[in-house]
Amino acid sequence: MKLTLHVWRQKNAEDRGRMVRYEVPGVNEHMSFLEMLDMLNERLTEKGEDPIAFDHDCREGICGMCGMMINGKAHGGFKGTTVCQLHMRHFKDGDELYLEPWRAAAFPVVKDLAVDRSAFDRIIAAGGFISVPTGSPPDGNAIPVPKEDADLAMDAAACIGCGACVAACPNAAAALFVGAKISHLAHLPQGQPERKRRALAMVRQMNREGFANCSNIGECEAACPKQIKLEVIAQTNERPETVSGGVG
Repeated sequence: MKLTLHVWRQKNAEDRGRMVRYEVPGVNEHMSFLEMLDMLNERLTEKGEDPIAFDHDCREGICGMCGMMINGKAHGGFKGTTVCQLHMRHFKDGDELYLEPWRAAAFPVVKDLAVDRSAFDRIIAAGGFISVPTGSPPDGNAIPVPKEDADLAMDAAACIGCGACVAACPNAAAALFVGAKISHLAHLPQGQPERKRRALAMVRQMNREGFANCSNIGECEAACPKQIKLEVIAQTNERPETVSGGVG
C-alpha cells in the first residue's frame, strides 16, 4: 500500500518545527508502525536526508519508550495498543496520517517525534524505595496479601510510563501516571512504612515538573495502552495523606 505521512520535524526544543509531507509506497500490511517508519528512514538516509527521530526500545509494548500522536490520538487510538504494537493492516491504501510528538510543557521536544520524559523519572525517584529488608527470598506465603489488594496492586503496576495519559489530557496532567505509581505500593504490605512520605513526595515533584491538575475528563484512561483505570486517582486522593493538594 501507499501512504502519505505528515510528520512533525523539529531540530530541538528551541526550534519552531513544521510539518513535512512524505510519500511512502511499498508498505506491507504485516509491518508494525515503527517498521514502516524504519523503512521511510532508510530511504531518507539513502537520499542524504535527516532521518525522523522517534523513541523506541523493546518494540513489544513493555518498555513505554515509543509514543506519538497519530491523527490526533495517542498511540493511534486503538485500545490497549502502543505504537510499536500497531500494525499497518489497520490502515488503508492511500491513507494520510499526521504524526506529532506528545504535546506537554513538561515533555519538551528533543527532536522530531522524540520528547524528554525525564520528568516521570524524577517523580519516581522522589517516591524513593521501600525499607523492608529483603535478605534471602522469602516464602511466598510469608506475607499474606488479600486478593483484592493484590489485584489492585498488579493493575496499577501495569503502567509503563509511556506518557500517553499526559499527551491525551487537555490539561497535560500526570494524575493517572502518578496515581498508578502511588497505588501500586500503597496496596501492598511492603509499601506501608513509607506510604505517606512517598505519596506526598511524588505529588510535590509532579507539581514542580509543571504538570497541570486533573479535571476528571477521562481521556487519560481512554488513551492508556495498559488500560489503567481512573480509580487509581480516586484511590490516591481518598487517602488522608494525599487529599490536600492531591493528584486531582
